This record gives sequence, structure tokens and C-alpha cells, in this order.
Amino acid sequence: MKHFFMRLFMLVAGLAFFSLGIVLTIKANIGYAPWDVFHVGLADTVGLSIGTVSIAVGILIGVIIIILGEKIGIGTFFNMVLVGIKIDIIFPHVPLAENLFSGIAVMLLGIFLMAIGSCFYMRSAFGAGPRDSLMVALNRKTRLPVGLCRFILELSVLIIGLLLGGMVGIGTAIFVAGIGLAIQAVFRLFRFDAKSVKHETLRDTFMTLKNAMRQR
Repeated sequence: MKHFFMRLFMLVAGLAFFSLGIVLTIKANIGYAPWDVFHVGLADTVGLSIGTVSIAVGILIGVIIIILGEKIGIGTFFNMVLVGIKIDIIFPHVPLAENLFSGIAVMLLGIFLMAIGSCFYMRSAFGAGPRDSLMVALNRKTRLPVGLCRFILELSVLIIGLLLGGMVGIGTAIFVAGIGLAIQAVFRLFRFDAKSVKHETLRDTFMTLKNAMRQR
């Protein structure tokens, strides 16, 4: 059980870093990441908070990936809900960058924190987030390369978000170019091999807890 709760702590901590990173990339005020162009554009359109929209979109994607036959874990649910809640909690307390140079610095810090968050929550092995799972589902259904599937999803939400009024700018380009490099650097720093992780499904986690209770 101690190992289970350590993994759970890693999941929650990872999502906290990830949420703070998202807020920083938005507050950089030089253009948002593709998914956040969509989230912010939709939030402004419907009059809801960014966190609430993030949760609603995550739940909708969760339903879609279940229909498409992807297995999900408790990490998927935590990602759906906690990231949105944490964004709304953190957002009012982070000031907006005042110029391009401070905006670039804040954007780079946000990308780095998102990479750390990804490392932590993936290492917990409780399941991928809904957006990553959608990428995997698209790859499995279409047989297209996973990189192309990711590009299609990112481009789609970017275009929709732009039409809804989300901000696209130099920050968007920095994010697209930098997130992969940041994740690679952070994973190497923490000596984490994402390919070696076998994510638990909900059933796996239930059986782990059941067996642990029996041993007590």
C-alpha cells in the first residue's frame, strides 16, 4: 500500500506541475499552446472559466476514447478533473507577462514545468490523460503514424480555437517547437523511459487494492 500511495502522490504532484505550466504558458501572453488556444477560445465564447472548459472537454474526450475501445485508468480521470480545478485555483495568482522578453521567459518556464509534470504523472503508471489517449485511439483506428495523429489533433484544435478567438502568436510556435525537446531533456534528467511503463487500467488498480487489503 505504501508503494501505491507513493505512486498516487506522484500522480497528483505531476498534475500540479502540469497545471502550473499550462497557466504560465497562457500568462506569457504571446500566444497559447494549441489545446489552450481551443480552451481559452471556447471559455471566452461560452462564458466559463478555462478550468471548467478543460474539465468539460476532458470528459467529452474520455467518453469518446471509451467508445473507441481504449482502456483508461484512474490517472485518466484525475487528469480530466484535477488539471482544470488547479488551473482555476492558480490562474488568478499569476500575473500577466508585461513584454515580449518576459513573455518568452514565462513561456519557456511553463513548458519546462509541463515536461516535469508529464514525467511525474506518467511515471505513476495510472493511465494516460484523455488527450494522449485520443491520439493513441486515432493511431489505432486509422493506422496513421502516431506523430501524424498528434499533428492532426493539435492542428484541428488550433484552428477551432483560433476561430473562437484564442490567441495564436510566437508563443504558439515556441510551444510546438519546445515541448518535445523539454520532455526529452526532463525524461533524460530523471532517467525515465516512457516506453518501459505499463499503465494500469481501472481493473488493474482495483485488483491491486483488493490484493493489498487481503494481505493486511
